[in-house]
Amino acid sequence: MRHRHKLMLIIGLTSVTVLTILLFTVFCCRRRKAEHGSRDVESAFECKEGDGRVNTEDLIKFHGGEDLTVEEILDAPGEVIGKSSYGTLYRASLVNSDSLALLRFLRPTCTLRIKEVVPILELLGSVRHPNLVPLYAFYAGPRGEKLMVHPFYGPGNLAQFIKDGKAEAHKWPVIYRISIRIARGVRHLHTAFEKPIIHGNLKSKNIFLDHHLNPYISDFGLNLLLNPTAGQQMLESSASQGYRAPELMKMKDASKESDIYSLGVIFLELLTGKLAIDENSTPDQDFCLPSALRNAVLDDTMVDLYHPDILLGLSNDQRIVTEDRVFRFFQLAMACCSPTRLLRPHINQILEKLQGIGK
Repeated sequence: MRHRHKLMLIIGLTSVTVLTILLFTVFCCRRRKAEHGSRDVESAFECKEGDGRVNTEDLIKFHGGEDLTVEEILDAPGEVIGKSSYGTLYRASLVNSDSLALLRFLRPTCTLRIKEVVPILELLGSVRHPNLVPLYAFYAGPRGEKLMVHPFYGPGNLAQFIKDGKAEAHKWPVIYRISIRIARGVRHLHTAFEKPIIHGNLKSKNIFLDHHLNPYISDFGLNLLLNPTAGQQMLESSASQGYRAPELMKMKDASKESDIYSLGVIFLELLTGKLAIDENSTPDQDFCLPSALRNAVLDDTMVDLYHPDILLGLSNDQRIVTEDRVFRFFQLAMACCSPTRLLRPHINQILEKLQGIGK
């Protein structure tokens, strides 16, 4: 069975800060006034002709953020939980609602002008799916500053879950459930709208988990808000972490197929318990997870294809069934990571195969 599978495979920062200080500095030019309630995105922004400067009076709210206020968000004490070349991510305590929020501050020099952002916001604010992080609200300052408000998911991201290596991370039912729900989220982005929403930066760090290990994809559509320079920096970061499809040279060329490649890498991370890039690899070693696993198939080192604890504690019959499902899952992940863009499966095909694997 082992050789049969082989033949088939060959073929086939945490630092605490007070958010008030930064946001007061960033938004010091905003005008304090009572909010007039939620309005649609187009009418909430008054763009001055010519230079694209903005005079904003309201926090723009979407479904789930109706009770938020400008003051509550901008005055919330927070903790930095992530930084990038284009922005900073905060975990903020909302006093009025006694809850936590995920605040994403986008640097003015990295984003498009507000009149270009408005239609994108309308789209992103409308996206709702059980496996996608929703946008609750958006605020833009008079100097071009932008702040996005999302719900906060406590346990952390999928990359940390895999890296920590806890027992649950190596249970096949958990791996399968997380994988199929991530795929459902991607399918919604790719198929639920008149024009597909290309993620462009899909990776395990951009997938949050709740206390029940349900996955939530974040950062989708974020590349649409960035200027070309910042978008390219995002792509280069994705490449350095092992998620960029081989054909993708510019972020503007991101496609459904390049998202599928990244999805395949995430599947392989879940299956092997390894992250996409081996930070300890030597220059003569394959540091890219898909390439390393292709070599494992050719070198008959099948043990490298999945974490050994996946089969731990199973009876002989359970091992046979689970091992077969694991190999079929591995085949699907490798198909997603095909170097040839047009050979990668469509997201609907991926879900169909995942459903078959689960039976």
